[in-house]
Amino acid sequence: MPDQATLVIIKPDAIKRGLAGAVLSRLEPLQLEIIGAKVMTVGRPLAEQHYQHIKGKPFFEETVEHLLGVRHGVSSVLAFVLWGPDAIERVRQVTGATSPEKADPMSIRGSLGRITTSGLMENVLHASSSPEEAARELRMWFRPEELLRPLPVR
Repeated sequence: MPDQATLVIIKPDAIKRGLAGAVLSRLEPLQLEIIGAKVMTVGRPLAEQHYQHIKGKPFFEETVEHLLGVRHGVSSVLAFVLWGPDAIERVRQVTGATSPEKADPMSIRGSLGRITTSGLMENVLHASSSPEEAARELRMWFRPEELLRPLPVR
C-alpha cells in the first residue's frame, strides 16, 4: 500500500448542520496524517474547475451552487489533505456512495447525508476518487507551501 494524499472537503451543508466534528471523528480511526487544512470561501472559478468532469450535465449548476454555499446560506468549506497508506481508497470506503440514499448506512454519507424534501442532495463531503483526481484536485485547492510534505509529481 503506497502512501498517497487525498483531498477531503466538508461541504457547506455539513458546516451549516454542525457536522464538521462528526465527519472528522469518522475519519480519525483511519490514522491518516493531516498534512494541510483550511477553512475557506469557494469562488465560482474554483467550484467550476473542481466539477469540470460534469460540465454540460443538467445538474452542473446545482452542484456548483452547492459547493459555493448558495443553497445553504453558508459560504465556507473545510478543505484538508490526508496522507498515508492507500489513503484514497480507505477514505472513499468510509465516505460511502455519492448519494446518501445509496450509501452504506454505516458510512459518513449514509448516516449523515440526506435528500431534502425539495430534492436537494446533501452528501456532506467530497473525497478524491482516484490518484489522478487527487493530484488534479490537490493542485487546485492547495499551494505546495500550504502542505506539510511535498506531494508526488504527476
